[in-house]
Amino acid sequence: MTTARTATPSTARAINDRLALDLLLGHGPLTATELRTLTGLSRPTIADLLERLQRGGLVAIVGERGEQRRGPNARLYALRADRAHVAGIDARISGVTLIVADLTGRTLASAALPVEPGQPGQPGHPELPGHPEFPADEAHPEGPADPARPAGPPAGFAEQVLRTLLDTARRAGAHTLHTVAIGAPGLIDPATGALSSTSRLQHWHARLVATLRAGLDCEVLLENEANLAGIAEHRLGAATDRDTFVLLWLGHGTGASVVLDGRLRRGASGGTGEIGFLPVPGTGGLPDTESCDGGFHSLAGAQAVCALARSHGLPVSDGAEDAGGAGPAEAVVRAAVAAGPAGEPFLDELADRVAIGVSALSVILDPGCVVLGGEVGRAGGVALADRVAVRLARLSPLRTEVRASTTGGDAVLSGAVLTASDVVRRDLFGGLDLA
Repeated sequence: MTTARTATPSTARAINDRLALDLLLGHGPLTATELRTLTGLSRPTIADLLERLQRGGLVAIVGERGEQRRGPNARLYALRADRAHVAGIDARISGVTLIVADLTGRTLASAALPVEPGQPGQPGHPELPGHPEFPADEAHPEGPADPARPAGPPAGFAEQVLRTLLDTARRAGAHTLHTVAIGAPGLIDPATGALSSTSRLQHWHARLVATLRAGLDCEVLLENEANLAGIAEHRLGAATDRDTFVLLWLGHGTGASVVLDGRLRRGASGGTGEIGFLPVPGTGGLPDTESCDGGFHSLAGAQAVCALARSHGLPVSDGAEDAGGAGPAEAVVRAAVAAGPAGEPFLDELADRVAIGVSALSVILDPGCVVLGGEVGRAGGVALADRVAVRLARLSPLRTEVRASTTGGDAVLSGAVLTASDVVRRDLFGGLDLA
């Protein structure tokens, strides 16, 4: 039998403080009267907590609000945005983008570092042999490097990212960082937080994470890139009205972020949403433990999208992806949407492919809503989402709405900042769950 406990005065103060801070974070500057109205707390209680939060350096008076009454104007109270700073990092195969933000999540400075190829065909960072997560005898398990394999970054790239992050923080006026959140492709072990790559192309990300953790005097979190994009979509984008949904990531690779009952689900090994490994018809093969070639990735990944466009006679750029993941696949899908009827046959066949993955997610998870994200999903927009919805209605008996992403090109960065900011709120606002 569980006995209810009466809140102590200190617990009550902590609850009230957290409630007020969350309101100031969500609404911006408020007067004491507005805080009383929103919280239902008494005038003396609001006065006490505002004085307490000012002494703690979390709240400051930022101005006055004129009111249609006699007497002095009401003081406006706001969070001290400079009380803590966070950073979000999007580590793609093609490069790294990063931003530094304040306590409210406002971006203060940003930077991008594209990967300048090192040794052609090198599967990972040249400094990687001897790294504890990837022993030297595993660095080149297949013998000499394959010249056809894309190059890894040059020696010292991880250290360059660290220096750039510190320089960017200084430009933002952040003398210290409270928390850094990194989004990277691959499996993130939920128990250890370690990166377990699903492709040798991504081995250098382990070196990057290790370098940042060694070189920064703050907490460094690692999360799958699709999961961070899903967090952003849930709190800022197309799924703000949903407690259960799936983000289908369509970019260089494919993946999914699964949110059930308001909680991000990672799975026993961090592999929830690795839909690129889903065996599907039409690829001429099957995926295996080393590669998702032959799986859904081979239908809807960027390389497959470009090949499909060429088969429809559409011009495809030979350019590489930039540090943020944008590249030829995004460009050709965007051009097909803009082309009207001329682009419809390509979009129709692309929707056929995407619908296979969406159908699998629908019948297994019954999320009620799937958001198409990533560079290809973003480029296809409503035109692609509506086509997929029509096909899904024929494939699955479960009603599933298909939406286009609305978070823009910085979904991973936005999710990283949100994740890092949650840690700040836990530490500075208190760990009470007021949901």
